[in-house]
Amino acid sequence: MAKIEISDLTKRFGSLTALDNVGLTLEKGQIVGLLGPNGSGKTTLIKIMNGMLTPTAGRVLIDGMEPGIETKKIVAYLPDRTSLPEYMTTKQLMDLYEDFFEDFDRPKAEAMAKDLGLDFGQTLKKMSKGTKEKLQLILVMARQAQVYLLDEPIGGVDPATRDYILRTIISNYNEDAVVIISTHLIADIEQVLDDVVFIKEGRIALHRSAEEIREQNAESVDELFREVFKC
Repeated sequence: MAKIEISDLTKRFGSLTALDNVGLTLEKGQIVGLLGPNGSGKTTLIKIMNGMLTPTAGRVLIDGMEPGIETKKIVAYLPDRTSLPEYMTTKQLMDLYEDFFEDFDRPKAEAMAKDLGLDFGQTLKKMSKGTKEKLQLILVMARQAQVYLLDEPIGGVDPATRDYILRTIISNYNEDAVVIISTHLIADIEQVLDDVVFIKEGRIALHRSAEEIREQNAESVDELFREVFKC
């Protein structure tokens, strides 16, 4: 099963350094919080892991491979905004995922969609923002992937939807996989995290287990986050 190894990773956009000499190893079988304020480098790091951006320096290895066609077979990616074709229906999007990904579990996707009362004939364009986000999450979590990259999966949705999204992540990911949840909403996801990575101004500020933070610091991940990132 996949392990993620990141070494000396730097990404610049012109004069802006988004990631600065990042080194990180993430093991399989855990849910990792990639935590930092907006603009800290979280999305850039996830896009590099997904092969959407090329590093300026350094490298990322997923299961020993650099991000590319082969890693897309084992990596399930949820972007921070809906990127699916608006004219397609729930059913058509499931057809699309079934065609593209060998690991897509169609019965699981259909069961989750039915649980939520999604209309299989409704187009994405006619769905509410919350329904779109639920559908996109269903499509990602119905894959039996080895790596799940979830960029702000609970941003901009109501508390009830957040609870559903977290339950969906916990109950549907492959237990031998690594799940990376990028967010700045720490309190909402803290209870599901095994491992915590704080990223600040493109650098890793902290990488520890959630349990270690609670035991050694006698405080929650959210409280430690507020200390590390206080203005």
